[in-house]
Amino acid sequence: MARDFELDPGTWTRVLREAAALGVLQLHLSGGEPLLYEDLDALVAEAHALDLYMNLITSGWGLDLARAKRLAEAGLDHVQVSFQDMGREEARAIAGADALDAKLAAARAVKEVGLALSLNVVMHRSNLARIGELIDLAASLGAARIEVASTQYHGWALKNRDALLPSPRALEEASQVARERRARYEGKMDVIYVMPDYVTGLPKPCMDGWGQRSLTVAPDGKILPCPGATCITTLAFDDVRRVALADAWRHGSAFEAFRGEAWMPEPCASCERRAVDYGGCRCQAFALTGDAKRTDPACSKAPDHGIVVQARARAESLAHALPVYREMKR
Repeated sequence: MARDFELDPGTWTRVLREAAALGVLQLHLSGGEPLLYEDLDALVAEAHALDLYMNLITSGWGLDLARAKRLAEAGLDHVQVSFQDMGREEARAIAGADALDAKLAAARAVKEVGLALSLNVVMHRSNLARIGELIDLAASLGAARIEVASTQYHGWALKNRDALLPSPRALEEASQVARERRARYEGKMDVIYVMPDYVTGLPKPCMDGWGQRSLTVAPDGKILPCPGATCITTLAFDDVRRVALADAWRHGSAFEAFRGEAWMPEPCASCERRAVDYGGCRCQAFALTGDAKRTDPACSKAPDHGIVVQARARAESLAHALPVYREMKR
């Protein structure tokens, strides 16, 4: 696939310097797969020189001991490796490749070169029963943290919601296991698990407030208020090739679209939680209603909450997971 649209190394270097000048303290290198970027080592060295704390978010594919050592020497601080499941076949069904051994090797390499390690597992119907085993795996690999994250239903996951959405009962059982493991590993490893908003009726704060704490620069140069913001097709995004990072952050129309409270409809505008959850996820609101200004349907007070209620009921009625659809782009 052509990659001419991607930012060149010189532009990435300028972006890092503008970010540091803006007051950014942490840099998350994500993707796609950041290990495929040929100048990653140099980018890490530049960020280290700017005193940015760096976290590499990776599938682990291609992160062998030699690569981990080079990244550590360049100044990388932390690596988060994503896992799909414990078993090879189960993991392959979601990842689309036989990658479990590579992930295990990557995690061990990270520890061997002295970098901080965390694991991330996106939980869904097919792997939720193994939440305890997955947390134990993280502990056995020496991880300082594991995030057992709930699937967010937009994009590919929304197309497969019937196959991925667990029943509320299964989620509650998983929550009990997570609480037990959190107590077991207290002081040794952080276990992060939060019941999904589809069940609690309480929407998650969108990036701790849209345009308030973080921004993303995509490989094509778009400056985003959140990593998934491009799914909101009604927004226009500044390009870092033409707009300074600080200007996009302070005045960009995409950042201003849902910053603060003035944009909020009812019931958000008068809700006592409006400064806690900020009306919920804008990407989820757009995916489920076609309008990013709507109250997140995950909220029990939302006019569109019936969408989520119906999805939960359907999940309860399905006894077995359905085949997962994955579109392979060539």
